Amino acid sequence: MAKKLIKVMDTSFRDGFQSIYGAKVLVDDFIPALQAAVNAGLTHFETAGGARFQAPIFFCNENAFETMDKIRAAVGPDVKLQSLARGVNVVGLNSQPRDVIDLHAKMFAKHGVNVVRNFDALNDVNNLIDSANSIKKHGMNHEVTITMMELPYGCEGAHDVDFYEKVLRNILDAGIPFDSLAFKDASGTSTPRKVYETVKRTREILGPDAHIRFHSHETAGTGLAAYLAALDGGADGIDLAMKPVSGGTGQPDIISMWHALRGTEYDLGLDIQKIMETEEIFKECMKDYPISPVSLAVNPILIQAPLPGGATATTINQLKDMGMVDKFPELIKHMKEVVARGGFGTSVTPVSQFYAQQAFLNTISEPWSQVNPGYGRMLLGYFGKTPCEPDAELVKWASEKLGLEPTTEKVVDINEKDPEKGLKAAEDRLKAAGLPVTDENLFIAAACKDAKEDKGINFLLGKGTVSVNKKSADAPVESEGSSSDGYTVTVNGKKYAVAIEGNKATVNGKLYDIGVKAGIEAVSTPAGEGKPVKAALPGVVLKVLVSINDSVAEGDVIAVVEAMKMETEIKSPVSGTVTSVEIEVGSKVKNGDVLVTIA
Repeated sequence: MAKKLIKVMDTSFRDGFQSIYGAKVLVDDFIPALQAAVNAGLTHFETAGGARFQAPIFFCNENAFETMDKIRAAVGPDVKLQSLARGVNVVGLNSQPRDVIDLHAKMFAKHGVNVVRNFDALNDVNNLIDSANSIKKHGMNHEVTITMMELPYGCEGAHDVDFYEKVLRNILDAGIPFDSLAFKDASGTSTPRKVYETVKRTREILGPDAHIRFHSHETAGTGLAAYLAALDGGADGIDLAMKPVSGGTGQPDIISMWHALRGTEYDLGLDIQKIMETEEIFKECMKDYPISPVSLAVNPILIQAPLPGGATATTINQLKDMGMVDKFPELIKHMKEVVARGGFGTSVTPVSQFYAQQAFLNTISEPWSQVNPGYGRMLLGYFGKTPCEPDAELVKWASEKLGLEPTTEKVVDINEKDPEKGLKAAEDRLKAAGLPVTDENLFIAAACKDAKEDKGINFLLGKGTVSVNKKSADAPVESEGSSSDGYTVTVNGKKYAVAIEGNKATVNGKLYDIGVKAGIEAVSTPAGEGKPVKAALPGVVLKVLVSINDSVAEGDVIAVVEAMKMETEIKSPVSGTVTSVEIEVGSKVKNGDVLVTIA
């Protein structure tokens, strides 16, 4: 009897990067591995979307569309390239109006994408309709997606087989066009039995010709078992990855899956020796990118708090940076309550961030004394309808904290009325900055702006920076007897490669104007002890906006502190003169630390 050929999508070059490296990888570094994978017989790759649109722009100083073009050129015209989209959010964290949603599909089709996997974290089908229609309109295949997770132990409501059937029937009743259907478990927590029953029932509803795929992670240690269950339930395709980005918070490894299927009725159709050789090439390409042990570890505690792949390592590493890693178990406990009372939206971007950030606030301060804006707006309906009604007491709490009324209006319709969103607003900002108004620039401007910073415009103006965790071959080496034209300067544990020539200094490859004068000038300080301005929460200082002797008014922003991807403005509580500044960019602060003093 012939074996069933299972369609493999290699997620190494999108979700693998996002889960293991936070998506911060330079395109030229991995192209040889991608070409080796094609030569090894892989024909379907996930290479775009998710965090791999904003991350190249924000952290790699690379145009995401140019990155996509390089990938298409490297693999040739016949390889299937897939992207991940977040419904009305497309490839950002903020939701968009219809014109931006349509331009997303137009641009991704233009830049080499064949298939778009399209999901909504709340499984609200209203958030999928416009994006689905645009994806089909511009000639790509639409892979409609149902997001999955397991509820924390002791919780009930949503995320069972009947719930997923209801979502599927809502998709069908809404007339959403699709070419394939995927179940996406970003947290890797769904039980294998539930996966089996869900896929089996879906097959019964859609019939034998529908293409059904399953996606999970090894984060909780059951990813491989869930894949086997999905295949037994009737799935046609699965997502796998290669070392060094497989396992742990990433997808199960291709070689491991191949081994697990030996002696079964399933076949991946791959030459495993070639895959092994490709993994060695891939590891060589990525050798300069350090990997946190957390990223490759199985963490069973996550069955109590379904954090998705990359969020687990990110959360732990951020807690480490703040000297609070011992708080992780407490954060997990709070997250259970945050999920249960929040309406059981799936823990996948952006909802996973809302959960983690609100749980963090509940950990470092009196529970529910502070609100994460995203979590609060989700409770109020501004991201769509949650699978279950959120806790009524929390809805009232969020409304009072944010000064917003609950809404049942469609997200895309809310965005249509927002003058700060849409292509007209993006065009105006491009023109004001003196930038060309192209489709690519319009989309970058629209998708890469938040309330605090116009990151897309800044990138297009050439103000982008590289912030990639990679060993640099160009950095000065601290070794006895070596000669160098510069210095390695370590500030607060962070190393900087510095070369000085005249009134210019190059720091980590970026040129600055400087002035050097012998001796240290005395700085006059106003008399009086002044009022200390203290940190309200732990974090890392992103910006220091005042200097000694500066005059400030009450309410002026004097610094910005980041914690758990939340930026908090520190405002002056009084008017006066700055008498001391105790922080600098990159400083780690604890709750109650003095930041500045104002007299």
